[in-house]
Amino acid sequence: MFKPKILDTLKNYSRRQFSKDLIAGLIVGIVALPLAIAFAIASGVSPEKGLFTAIIAGFIISAFGGSRVQIGGPTGAFIVIVYGIVQQYGMNGLIIATFIAGFMLMLMGFARFGSVIKFIPHPLIVGFTTGIAVIIFSSQMKDFFGLSMGAVPADFIEKWKVYFHHVSTINWYAIAIGAGTVIIILLSPKLTRVVPGSLIAILLATIAVQIFHLPVETIGSRFGSIPSSLPLPMIPHLDWDIIKNSIQPAFTIAILGGIESLLSAVVADGMIGGNHKSNLELVAQGGANIASALFGGIPATGAIARTATNVKNGGRTPVAGMVHALTLFIIMLAVGKWATLIPMSCLAGVLVIVAYNMSEYETFIDIAKGSRSDAAVLVTTFLLTVLFDLTLAIEIGMVLAVFLFMRRMIKISNVSNLLQDQNDSNIDDKSISKYKIPKEVEVFELSGPMFFGAAYKFKDAIKVIEKKPKVLIVRMRNVPVIDSTGIHTIKDVLHMCRHDKIQLIVSGIQPPVLEEFRKARLLFQIGKRYVTDDFETALQRAGEVLARNVKEYTNKFPTIQN
Repeated sequence: MFKPKILDTLKNYSRRQFSKDLIAGLIVGIVALPLAIAFAIASGVSPEKGLFTAIIAGFIISAFGGSRVQIGGPTGAFIVIVYGIVQQYGMNGLIIATFIAGFMLMLMGFARFGSVIKFIPHPLIVGFTTGIAVIIFSSQMKDFFGLSMGAVPADFIEKWKVYFHHVSTINWYAIAIGAGTVIIILLSPKLTRVVPGSLIAILLATIAVQIFHLPVETIGSRFGSIPSSLPLPMIPHLDWDIIKNSIQPAFTIAILGGIESLLSAVVADGMIGGNHKSNLELVAQGGANIASALFGGIPATGAIARTATNVKNGGRTPVAGMVHALTLFIIMLAVGKWATLIPMSCLAGVLVIVAYNMSEYETFIDIAKGSRSDAAVLVTTFLLTVLFDLTLAIEIGMVLAVFLFMRRMIKISNVSNLLQDQNDSNIDDKSISKYKIPKEVEVFELSGPMFFGAAYKFKDAIKVIEKKPKVLIVRMRNVPVIDSTGIHTIKDVLHMCRHDKIQLIVSGIQPPVLEEFRKARLLFQIGKRYVTDDFETALQRAGEVLARNVKEYTNKFPTIQN
């Protein structure tokens, strides 16, 4: 389970596959260069932090991960989180939160939570992803329009208020570069698929600014020079107060990193017909984030767009991802200093396209038109992400999704008095209509999961029995699971039956439910004889009880109809 995928893929590795991985890695490395810089700047940190992350974390995710083709590094999903952490705790706080998040991810992997994360509701994922896209788009308006203003506020509404307040400071050269970048990226696939549109736009915009001396802000004018080498690793200083303050942002980084990486791995599996190791992928993501923090980087996870680019260009083993990281390292060493000439409005244009691709607006509309519960989770998560905080959005979105799921389960859970309701909802060869039931016997049928949200239905139904029977048969053939509240409800019913001198018989119990009965000693309390496999046997037990208590009923007890 924790054996890196690279060890499996290298068993029959060929020179031909190496050449494909090499080409794919080189292309993805070139694609990742502007994105790594843009994501770092949008996150409120210096541009080299994105490069460090893409190189260090990207290499580790490929070398030790559980996916054949996963490409790791900084992603747009983290922009909102990172920006908020930097604003509140500074760069040191971000490094510590990323460091702690790495250990959380590793623990999730070793605890085999990989499969659990996959069950996070789709409306919740689409809600916060679309919300993040809106925030990324909003955060780029200052650079896209070249506004002369101070720092961009973190609050969404305040951000747009400040934009409108400084609308008179628009730089038309910046708008031309930003709009030109968007147009080039959108049109470039029609001309070439070898060179990414973002790289073409950056090269053209940078050359134009230098030749015509356009008065626009560049990476160098805002951040200064970009280092041409990796820093030495440093273990962040930790104390209890720092750890307490960092737990919540670290948890958000870990959860979002886990979701994004496994979503990317699932998409990649569909493209290559593979099967990733989800728990190992979480362990590798954790190690990558720890290493990224040690080198002063930002959070990293699986990047769906870069992973798809890797697959489309022939990458089929983790070697391609390692080549991608080495390509970025060589570019940083050789031409990193030239990156300072890139116009900020050009990077804003790149991120506008990233936000558009992240938005999943068509999926958002489809879910919003669907069931009310899914739409509620979607819209709530979206609004909380945009207006408040991603951590709050995920927490409340998950709680809301759980409550709505419980509501659905309660709806499908049903308790029927089969003798009063002759329209048996489960008409089959075991239907109540197949049997003759004595007047002294009541039959209830439970359907659906019997958990704390639905157990009250059974208790309420028992209370309204008009005439106390001699025997109460509870059919549980359609109860797949039962929780402690359901067990407690059965015990309450058993206690009531003993008080009223009613014999309780349970029939058709499924193995998982039977095991819960056994653990709770309900088999002993009810009596093994009165917990039957089928309804026919339950009727026989009821006949024995009636015959024992009232001898004159012995000859009147009906036979089972075939």
